[in-house]
Amino acid sequence: MPSPFEVLGVDRGAGEEAIHRAYRRRVKDAHPDQGGSIEEFRLVQSSYEALLDGDREVESQSTDRTADTTLTTDVEFVDYEAVADNGWALNDPDLFEKSRAAGLHGTDYGRLTVGREDPLLETVEQCGHSWPYSCRGGACANCAVAVLEGELSQPVNHILPEDAIERGIRLSCVGRPMTDSLKLVYNVKHLPSIADLRLPPRPADRRSSD
Repeated sequence: MPSPFEVLGVDRGAGEEAIHRAYRRRVKDAHPDQGGSIEEFRLVQSSYEALLDGDREVESQSTDRTADTTLTTDVEFVDYEAVADNGWALNDPDLFEKSRAAGLHGTDYGRLTVGREDPLLETVEQCGHSWPYSCRGGACANCAVAVLEGELSQPVNHILPEDAIERGIRLSCVGRPMTDSLKLVYNVKHLPSIADLRLPPRPADRRSSD
């Protein structure tokens, strides 16, 4: 089983900045869109998180994950474009009730179940949805969501300012559910506070990456 240092290719005495640089390099190589695999990508993320937490060992992501997926979260979501089109606001206390009453469905509104150890974006894609993203490594705001109820972890963040985090903005590419239920608005990348933190869209898939 490789150590986090071996996974990221850093010395055991490496400082935080060196670990950040190594992670940014390795996460690109391990990215499924760049020829890597989900297992490798998860291992790189777990290794990075372990080193930042001061842990020196990390379980291989290719091992049995039965225990990890025992706890699940019910996620209810709304597309920010649907919110804006209907003249609603993120701070509307009846936002989800209005979404259901308006008959929104498909990409506009829905529910899904996410394992507590699974990144939100990954599960969303496995369920057939296409949410915006770009780097998948916590380095841009393309995949940002606004968490209105519940909690989504933010283990990796190279981009979101503290005030955005305080308002519930999280990155779905690395965030994992931490509560029994979660209500969020996805596709919030054009909000004024984070619009300048996006990466340019990739021509292959403008909806999922712009």
